[in-house]
Amino acid sequence: MTRTARAKLGRRWFLRGALAAAGGVTAAPYVLTSTALGGEGRSPASERIVVAGIGLGGRGGGDLRWMLGEQDVQFVAVCDVRKLRRDGVKKMVDAKYGNSDCATYRDLREVLAGQPDADAMLIATGDRWHALASVLAMRAGKDVYCEKPGTMTVAEGRALVETADRHARVFQTGTQRLSEANFIFPTELARNGVLGKLHTVRAHLWPRVQDVTHNAPLPPEPEPARDELDWDLWLGPAPWRPYNRGYLGGCGAWGVYWDFGAGIAGWGSHTIIQCQFAAGAERTSPVTYTFPGNRSGNGLVARFANGVKLVLQFDGWRGSCGVRFEGSEGWASVADGYSRPDLSHPALLGDFQREIARYVERTGRSLNHIRDFLDCVKSRRPPIANPEVMHRSMTTNHVINVCLALGRDLTWDPAAERFVGDPEANRYLARAAREPWGM
Repeated sequence: MTRTARAKLGRRWFLRGALAAAGGVTAAPYVLTSTALGGEGRSPASERIVVAGIGLGGRGGGDLRWMLGEQDVQFVAVCDVRKLRRDGVKKMVDAKYGNSDCATYRDLREVLAGQPDADAMLIATGDRWHALASVLAMRAGKDVYCEKPGTMTVAEGRALVETADRHARVFQTGTQRLSEANFIFPTELARNGVLGKLHTVRAHLWPRVQDVTHNAPLPPEPEPARDELDWDLWLGPAPWRPYNRGYLGGCGAWGVYWDFGAGIAGWGSHTIIQCQFAAGAERTSPVTYTFPGNRSGNGLVARFANGVKLVLQFDGWRGSCGVRFEGSEGWASVADGYSRPDLSHPALLGDFQREIARYVERTGRSLNHIRDFLDCVKSRRPPIANPEVMHRSMTTNHVINVCLALGRDLTWDPAAERFVGDPEANRYLARAAREPWGM
């Protein structure tokens, strides 16, 4: 039977039939209900993608609402180390489905073991957990949608890529601007030569991070009850430090610490990946990095092997997560909140809808990042922000962090994934994980 035929039958129906034919299970009577058949805008049960979530706080709650809007998703369980958050997600999900079925867990190992029928995991923990949670989920046979930044080190990225390949899992990182028309348009102009020969791409930096090495601990406070907040699990693979409520305010709180965040990647995971696509370098990283004289990254210049220059800067846009692409024949720039991109030649905006339609026709991708992931769960094609693309752009972020931490220029070998002739820098390729959280 072909892959297309299997997809039409539904993933579970095919697996059920194959196992029964092989003697792996005994067929049991099955009663069709109106819910199982779909109706009221919902897909039949055999066509639904069963999803569980890990760490669905602020950004994760937005992802969940986005996912619940898709008719072929059935969300079944949430895991969070904070009781307030897991109870909040359960309330939202149960209200959506009109029942009380959403299961809750505190430990991600328990949700992976307790939801064997889940097809996919939505992961939106803190940065320190992203790669490890994704690897554990893929080893458990789950496809993964994981918020950015996807990794904390180059070694984590390579491990994630290899795990996805070994277990044939679909993985999408949450760099949603890759699927937004306003960001796709200037990227297409750059890639298709409309801007002439591309020479410079500019990426917006997160102003909150002024020193990527910042790591000074807050004063100890009494830990909450474990059921209210499991501090040990909150830390996960990060080094131990005493509890302080000041760490809990989302990425704007913990994300500025070396132990918990990914340095410039708070926004760089969005903007640098856009720049690499525009430069046709989404499967590599720059080879040289020039220290800007500060630890924020403002003014850092990196160069790709194809000659395109990547420049990091705080200013230059009217919104967040901005990018600007400059070529010999013009430039294009966009950030969050722009009604349409800024262009050196405004007449190009007349081609906006046509260019986006061409992109959709050529790639077959949705202009909805989570929908792209769900479509790929069914088709098994790689999503746009697949493991290799995520890893290469995050490698750029990590190399920049090392450049800033060491305070000097660096040379990188994208093929070997090592710094050239620099043992000190190469020690930053991995971080020691606190037991028992090594990969």
